[in-house]
Amino acid sequence: MKQYLDLEKYVLENGTQKGDRTGTGTISTFGYQMRFDLQEGFPIMTTKRVPFKLVVSELLWFLHGDTNIRYLLQHNNNIWNEWAFERFVKSDDYKGEDMTDFGLRAESDPAFKEVYQAEMAQFKKRILEDEAFANKYGELGNIYGKQWREWKTSQGETIDQLADLIEMIKTNPNSRRLIVSAWNPEDIPNMALPPCHSLFQFYVADGKLSCQLYQRSADIFLGVPFNIASYALLTHLIAREVGLDVGEFIHTMGDAHLYNNHIEQVKEQLSRTPHALPKLVLSDKPATIFDFDVADISLDGYNPDPAIKAPISV
Repeated sequence: MKQYLDLEKYVLENGTQKGDRTGTGTISTFGYQMRFDLQEGFPIMTTKRVPFKLVVSELLWFLHGDTNIRYLLQHNNNIWNEWAFERFVKSDDYKGEDMTDFGLRAESDPAFKEVYQAEMAQFKKRILEDEAFANKYGELGNIYGKQWREWKTSQGETIDQLADLIEMIKTNPNSRRLIVSAWNPEDIPNMALPPCHSLFQFYVADGKLSCQLYQRSADIFLGVPFNIASYALLTHLIAREVGLDVGEFIHTMGDAHLYNNHIEQVKEQLSRTPHALPKLVLSDKPATIFDFDVADISLDGYNPDPAIKAPISV
């Protein structure tokens, strides 16, 4: 994954200090592109461990058109919890401790961190055990899965962008309209987080399927490794569905940034030497891309360096 390490190094050396929504501060650059040949192995970080099963369960969650964290929690995936929890603590139903700016306070105040963790644990328990509560407070609005599978039109109809995309690849592979967009301006206000990976396009040539992602906002240390693995996996799944080999994954970023509280972790990662990429293994059992379960997807030969922990900026 030299491409990714080159990105980290480039932003460290050439980026500009900028403020941000979280108040943490970033080193940022605008406009950067990486290319990965999917024939050379599955592009997942080897200089730090990336929890691949979380990548898988999140992508399947998108593919199902789901926008509720209950499915994720059932698969021990906690990466969207903070966004749902924030909505809950801002509601009239929340009666617990003050959770204002809980993400930043938990990083700097050990006593508050214990309170926050207890409140979050109770929130997760209620999401898993109480369906009515989950329906009300596990929802994140019309985020990725909703836009991919059930885009609402002004005529009150819905568009299954992903199913339409797959059919178009099968019937008109030379089309220049093989696009799925998650950026729906009308729905942005009711989303817990506007889509960072906002649009992707497929391209067929020489019997291979390639994918290009445009990501408006890229958290290089924490988010981008997930994004690379997720869209590489999506390309493999769709290629299987349409009977093509995989080609390239091309990752184009708008605001590509390193949070200031991730700099030491980035330097540690840059001191490590990349290992051989693993191989993606897909089960033969699922009939379509929409029938996959987490157990149907794995990596062979993934032997990364240890994970590097870093603060999460909510």
